[in-house]
Amino acid sequence: MKVILTGSIAFDYLMKFPGLFKDTILPEHIEKISLSFLVNEMIRQDGGVGGNIAYSLAMLGGKAYMFSTAGQDFGEYAQRLNDVGVDTTGVQIIPDKFTASFFATTDTSNAQIASFYTGAMASSAELSLHDADFEKDDFVMISPTDPCAMKRYIHECQELGLRMLFDPGQQIISMDKEDIIAGVNSAHGIFVNEYEFELLQNKTGFSAEEIISKPAFCVVTLGGDGAKVYADGQEYFIPIVEGIEVVDPTGVGDAFRAGFLRGYMGGLGYQLCGEMGAVSAAVSIQHPGPQCHRFDWQTFKTIFREHFDDHGELNELD
Repeated sequence: MKVILTGSIAFDYLMKFPGLFKDTILPEHIEKISLSFLVNEMIRQDGGVGGNIAYSLAMLGGKAYMFSTAGQDFGEYAQRLNDVGVDTTGVQIIPDKFTASFFATTDTSNAQIASFYTGAMASSAELSLHDADFEKDDFVMISPTDPCAMKRYIHECQELGLRMLFDPGQQIISMDKEDIIAGVNSAHGIFVNEYEFELLQNKTGFSAEEIISKPAFCVVTLGGDGAKVYADGQEYFIPIVEGIEVVDPTGVGDAFRAGFLRGYMGGLGYQLCGEMGAVSAAVSIQHPGPQCHRFDWQTFKTIFREHFDDHGELNELD
């Protein structure tokens, strides 16, 4: 059993602004906003939603298969994914384009302002899941990438009878209402943050109760307030890991998804899956970028047991 990850592959250009955005934005003049932030740090990291989830999932021992597009500059990034166990054979290289790029500036309160260059990602709609290396018990995770590609994968999951994990993220605002509704209605699982959950309700016209009643599970991350998992008519609250240094929040939600999925693929309960997500997120957020943390499974178990009690169940994933 593996997860086929269709989300974006990108380079992240991460900058630090030594101030607060809110001190420079005048709400009464928002219609003519024109700002430039003088940043004092910048790094380039491997990123993209698909790449981020695959990276952490593979280190946790899960099978991650990338099915996406990248540019002529993907070679070293691909090797780093391969080194932690990610299968990148499903990535199509677009030779005349560069890999998509994410430009994010973070202020001292961890608020972010970001821009995204699509690059090779714009060609992802040309890929068909019919050509992917899949088996019937695999999951397909539809995460932010080209909206046309996301639409195609939603319908192809239905055609192929594959279990779809719907993770629409920031593309909720770009996708058509009908496609979002199709994604919600046919999802095996849904992942959103708190703000995206509100957007999902507004875009589909579904109530919160209607959305969480459709898939097998629905995960809503709440930032510093933890996360909630809705499944089997119950609500599971997942606390954050306390007492850690927040270095960079970029990709922390992707790390949470990877931890949750590793537990879910292993047949663990929802509370434990969520706690695995919380620990994976905590490890990620202590490093500058979404793919700078490194651990093996035994190290992860040790960290987990410093904060949660798995009653020995994690040993089932050895």
